[in-house]
Amino acid sequence: MKELIEEHAKRLKLSWIREHYHEVEAASQEEFLLKLFEKEIEQREERKLNLLIKQSLLPDISGRQFDWDSIHMNSDLLKEDVLAGRFIERKENLILYGGVGVGKTLLASLCGWNAIHQTQRKVRFYTVAQLVNQLLEAHEKGTLSKIYKQIEGLDLLILDELGYVPLHKQGAELLFQVLNLCYERRSVIVTTNLQFGQWNHIFGDPILTEAFIDRLIHYSHLLVFNRESFRHKESLLNH
Repeated sequence: MKELIEEHAKRLKLSWIREHYHEVEAASQEEFLLKLFEKEIEQREERKLNLLIKQSLLPDISGRQFDWDSIHMNSDLLKEDVLAGRFIERKENLILYGGVGVGKTLLASLCGWNAIHQTQRKVRFYTVAQLVNQLLEAHEKGTLSKIYKQIEGLDLLILDELGYVPLHKQGAELLFQVLNLCYERRSVIVTTNLQFGQWNHIFGDPILTEAFIDRLIHYSHLLVFNRESFRHKESLLNH
């Protein structure tokens, strides 16, 4: 009997039930079945969450607190909209602008973690340099469609550190194609230390720069970090 139960549970892909059904105690058959189903669903949700976290490539920010001090946002955007991912529902973008070490990456990551934990959305985090290198490598191997397909499956794409490294022409064009895939279909968060007027230094082509900015700022919110670097402040306090 035990072997048959386990075999049927395996065929039905009921992994928790197959391994733990004998541990469940209940006062009736109905309660027994309900507990089995609840535990199976609970485990599946946990597995799905863990997979989303693994695929997101998000940095670990556990234990870190985000400070909203000296951050200026559009008048129609609230902190709650950012943290609850309402901009993702509306397929809007966030542009986080400020100096190095002011918390842009932390807020972008926090939005990603919240999107996964609160609504099980598909998120992917890249530094711009990482993504461009992957795109160039895939282009060489003829596997660009695989990366594009992954991006098309996302709800939120996070592009960190735009402007830290100038892009070669082909890399810039491939990055623009990624933004094109996201335009009006999925949300993008970009962190940058450069004003829009300086973005031509990244792309090296005024026409491509203008097209990239035009796609990005349509349906977007700008968050400006007007504060000094946390890392610089901590180093001063420790001396």
